[in-house]
Amino acid sequence: MSGDSPKAEDDIEIVSLSLEEDEHENDSEHLADDQTEQSADTPPQGAGSVVSHVDSMDLNVSGHVPLDDGADDDVLDVEATEVLPEVVGGTQGVSERKSSDVDMDSAGEGGVSGGAVVGGKSVPVNIDREGASRIGDRLIELGVITREQLMVALQEKKISGKMLGQVLVDLEFIDEQVLSQVLAEAAGHEVFDPKNTIFDGAALELMDRATAEKMNVLPVSIDDDEICVVMTDPHDVVAMDSLRRYVPKGLHIRPLVSTPTILADAIDAAYGYSSAIDDILEELEKQGDDIDVAELSGDSAYTHPIVRLVNALVFDAVKKGVSDLHFEPEENFIRLRFRLDGVLSTAYMIHKKHWNGISQRLKLMSNMNIADKLSAQDGRFHINVGGREADFRVSSLPTVWGENIVLRVLDKSSSIMPLSALGFSKINQEKIDYCQTKPEGIIIVTGPTGSGKSTSLYSMLNHINSVEVNIQTLEDPVEYSLPMIRQTNVREGVLEFSDGIKALLRQDPDIIFIGEIRDQTTAEMALKAAMTGHQVYTTLHTNDSFGALPRLMDLNIKPGMLAGAIIGVFAQRLARRLCSQCKEPYRATEEECKYLKVDPLNPPEIYKAREKGCSVCSGTGYKGRIALAEILTFDEDLDDLVAANAPKSDIRKMAFQKGFKSMKDDGMLKILEGTSDFAAVSKVVNIDKD
Repeated sequence: MSGDSPKAEDDIEIVSLSLEEDEHENDSEHLADDQTEQSADTPPQGAGSVVSHVDSMDLNVSGHVPLDDGADDDVLDVEATEVLPEVVGGTQGVSERKSSDVDMDSAGEGGVSGGAVVGGKSVPVNIDREGASRIGDRLIELGVITREQLMVALQEKKISGKMLGQVLVDLEFIDEQVLSQVLAEAAGHEVFDPKNTIFDGAALELMDRATAEKMNVLPVSIDDDEICVVMTDPHDVVAMDSLRRYVPKGLHIRPLVSTPTILADAIDAAYGYSSAIDDILEELEKQGDDIDVAELSGDSAYTHPIVRLVNALVFDAVKKGVSDLHFEPEENFIRLRFRLDGVLSTAYMIHKKHWNGISQRLKLMSNMNIADKLSAQDGRFHINVGGREADFRVSSLPTVWGENIVLRVLDKSSSIMPLSALGFSKINQEKIDYCQTKPEGIIIVTGPTGSGKSTSLYSMLNHINSVEVNIQTLEDPVEYSLPMIRQTNVREGVLEFSDGIKALLRQDPDIIFIGEIRDQTTAEMALKAAMTGHQVYTTLHTNDSFGALPRLMDLNIKPGMLAGAIIGVFAQRLARRLCSQCKEPYRATEEECKYLKVDPLNPPEIYKAREKGCSVCSGTGYKGRIALAEILTFDEDLDDLVAANAPKSDIRKMAFQKGFKSMKDDGMLKILEGTSDFAAVSKVVNIDKD
């Protein structure tokens, strides 16, 4: 099809010309009709009046409504046979229209009612919302422009030949940002935000600047499944067909909608400066003295080498799946370390003279005080990294050699996953399902920082999320936004966990998520909520599932209050997952067979990481992480032991009698399945512990 594109363009041009000729003829006819239909009650047309004619045949050849100038054809039209209202001498007149298409009382369902003057009488007009994407109608509906402004813009469009959206911007009726949002909504696609988007260099290499400008497109990001491309009209079949010549086969094109002006500026910014980290560092070396980033303004606020360097580092981290970025100042240099799959490694070494600019940029993005370098600060920022929405939680801490800054990556695309994707064993998945079917009680997830507690809880909440239940959360802070779930941030001194729980209980919740139990008051409130007909989710910091009970008792919670209130306690760790492309099989040793509880005379085939890995796993031998979990579910027998304040050893013995599997058992299962190895499991679980 791509080879026929030039011919298609010619055909479209010919058809467009014929349509324009028809439009001129129709305009003359409409003017003649208007003159003959004028009555004594209708004011005559003044010399300075505006006459706007909107044709209903301005559809492109593909049958789609043009995104930008499609609004002029039927601001008030329903069908191609209708003739639309006109602004005549400051009053609206309506020419002939099918009686069935005009509602004399009110707007129909999904319609927009507008006023018109016929024979000096005000008549409401129903606008069919079947074509709800029409830009003009939508702008009026939103209250952004008036109907009179739209008519003026339509008349100017006829004169200038520009697209309607651009005319509205030129007349200063709307700004570029508003137009982008409306265009995106009308097209059913995402809006492009140039200020909060980091471009993917691999995507930009698909075409040169001249081609991007000629086609009026801009590749933003590319991965194994899709490519994100900025366009002004995703329904332009000619442009889309031409674009496919440059896109690798098999990739889905995801359009991001923008206005012509914003797109042109973005193309200039994307192709005008290098995005490669080494090139930017070389540029900084040539630049000389460091510039105060806080004083940058205009285009320089986004094109300065320091700004581009931070963007490139952030993009590189997210692209690799990094969970944390550590900017660590030393005496003469800055060490940047990435935490990937739970392991830190040095990514870049940067000259110390650039640290002032880099730290300023990071603090500005995070809304921190750039002048305060002696206090610990926390911040947050949101950015689109190569087509992926990501939040960053930022922490700064003064050290001997300067401020140490750590960024926690909160990537929605990789963190909010279905439960089945987290790697729970079949038996643990069944226990999770069992716990979530209980109408009331508390579910506790335990583990150290970085053990995946939040990821598991968000996945569990998302699993049961529906319009039938009211889920309320109280978090410090809210890490990921979930649809239909009411999420509240805890604020020290303003809204604490204990007071927040009281407020949540007045919101008619079915399910409550409390970010963490930190003190006696919060623990008591959480348990009371669990005992009054609510399902409660929360976290504790303990080493294993059995440690949750003594931890709660340390907070002065009575055993009788715990008995019958706890549904289950989950404890988990995250072990590195073997790279599926390069993992190496071998026969388990006699020592390993002992841990695996298998016959050493018949050792199973298990796997280990290749020493230098492969390109898929970036030479590590591992790709991603998998959950190792133990889930302690409570029944009457265990509740009786808890109520009697039985020792931990008795509760543990009873649990194993009922089929409890420890994290060590789960780790051995992952090794036998070939998803992890002894080296990875032994780093997060004590395999010598029975």
